[in-house]
Amino acid sequence: MTAEFKKLFQSLQSKQFAPVYLVDGEEPYFIDIITTYFEEKILQPHERDFNLMVLYGKDSDWTDVVNACRRFPMFAERQVVILKDAAQLKGFNELTGYLENPSPTTIFLIEHRFKKADGRSKVVKLAKEKGFHFTSDKVRDEQIPQWIQNYGKEINFQVGERESQILATYLGNDLQKIANEIEKVRINVPDEKELSMALIQKFIGISREYNVFEFPEALTSGDRDKLYRMLSYFVANPKSAPMPLVIGSFYSHFNKLYIANFLRGKTEKEMATALGTYPSKVREIMSAAQNWPLDRVEHCMMLLGKFSTNAVGIESNVDDRELLKEMVGKMLI
Repeated sequence: MTAEFKKLFQSLQSKQFAPVYLVDGEEPYFIDIITTYFEEKILQPHERDFNLMVLYGKDSDWTDVVNACRRFPMFAERQVVILKDAAQLKGFNELTGYLENPSPTTIFLIEHRFKKADGRSKVVKLAKEKGFHFTSDKVRDEQIPQWIQNYGKEINFQVGERESQILATYLGNDLQKIANEIEKVRINVPDEKELSMALIQKFIGISREYNVFEFPEALTSGDRDKLYRMLSYFVANPKSAPMPLVIGSFYSHFNKLYIANFLRGKTEKEMATALGTYPSKVREIMSAAQNWPLDRVEHCMMLLGKFSTNAVGIESNVDDRELLKEMVGKMLI
């Protein structure tokens, strides 16, 4: 969660309500959380029948919205008015008249989803002045794994680096879908504190057998049968293992083996800190490092540098499938 999002929720949970809130942006996940809170948490259940009003921009006129905001609450201290899909409201800028002098007994949420409201408009300026303006920006693809790990920390369910990369690769950048899948695992195994590959395979359905993030481990484990099965699968299904993703996965793995070569004699906790992983993964990495000494790891990392340039068409016009076979073959020499 962003600092602004946390600040907004802290004020809501402490009941420090502003008269107006404007939430906009391209990422619906955070907007949905905020809207649900306004619908379900601000008013008591018995107050909502008379004091919760939800309007939709495409079905309303600006006068409808202002009239709803100006009415007095019934049998309650305050009322909540939610304008959904505000970008479709006719006369959106006419809301400035109300925002200049908002009702002290109304909490007004303007939900402007899928795009930012015009920051030059008086509506946005007044929303900032009188209340709270939050923009829900889209999380970039490369930031999704880190977002997943942070989300895991917030819900007290650890998600490791590899597991977060796997979820990001196979579930995409739909934050709500990712959150739903993680929650599905937690519901099924409420006592677990860490999202393992076994749980991902069992409850989310992402196969460990043909997983690009398991590929480097198949190489360094010495299990040639598994390695060749995976290589055959990825060659036959190149979309499952684009070279940039494969190279990134191999680099992360070999970087840990490189560091591991300097950690012998350290405690398991010290190793976990240096490797940036959980103690449960340390033995697995150290075992692989015994079979891949420093000179061999360095050789493979040099190969990754070469093939990363080949993959973008520099000094090579070979497709990803041939590059993958060549790279794995040279790593085994």
